Amino acid sequence: MQGHLHLKTACYDNGQTYLREQSFRAPLHVSKPHEDAGALVVNIVNPTAGIFDGDSIELSAEAEAGASLVLTTPSASRVYRSRSGGPAKVQQRFSVQAGATLEFFPEPFIPQAGARYQQKTELHADKGGTLLFFDWLTPGRVASGEVFRYAELCWDLDAFVDGQLSARERYRLSPDDTSLETLQLQHPQSHYVSCVVLSSAALTLVEVESLNSAQVYLGHGPLTHRGWTIKALCADSLSARHTLQRLRTLVYQALQKPMPSLGRYM
Repeated sequence: MQGHLHLKTACYDNGQTYLREQSFRAPLHVSKPHEDAGALVVNIVNPTAGIFDGDSIELSAEAEAGASLVLTTPSASRVYRSRSGGPAKVQQRFSVQAGATLEFFPEPFIPQAGARYQQKTELHADKGGTLLFFDWLTPGRVASGEVFRYAELCWDLDAFVDGQLSARERYRLSPDDTSLETLQLQHPQSHYVSCVVLSSAALTLVEVESLNSAQVYLGHGPLTHRGWTIKALCADSLSARHTLQRLRTLVYQALQKPMPSLGRYM
């Protein structure tokens, strides 16, 4: 299945954000947007069972000058066993202009046994723009005994600030080699959460580091130009959700902006 979702948001003279352009094709859809804390909150919906090998999906979103956009998902994303031996592919591009804010905060990603998946993400922030990117990778269907049983996951991320490369991540995970060892050093069923902040705002590092515990192993560092990256290995889904919730709160406090509601329990 060849699917896409393309969104552009702009800002009225009164400061209200609206969808200026939208285009989508199955398996992606958008729910009715709502406004909260000055931001337009858009839920990205996949009404199918999930993502399958051979699927190719493009997702792009742009916040134009002055706009504030929050993208989220109402439920977990699932990728299923590869029947053909090939991967499912997702390409994502998020960009913000000067004076705009864009946040991407999805529910967890659950790869099932035998799944093959490739994800490529580009983040672009112009001078004076703010981009927040969150990610949550689970070990699989733990209750079904599928702990790190997927065949292969490939994750690529490039972050650009003012047109300059600020961060690059490349990793491949497979139970057939040693690539999963670092994920299991702290917890045998680790949930991996990630946060990339492209902004000139200064995080309170003491508060970020206070999230470390017996259940959470967290690290952080500044990006080349402006911004931060924060990574954590969490013992289970509850500690992962709590960590992401606290990180999101701390980021918005650093931005000195009210935190928009996602329209659900988090």
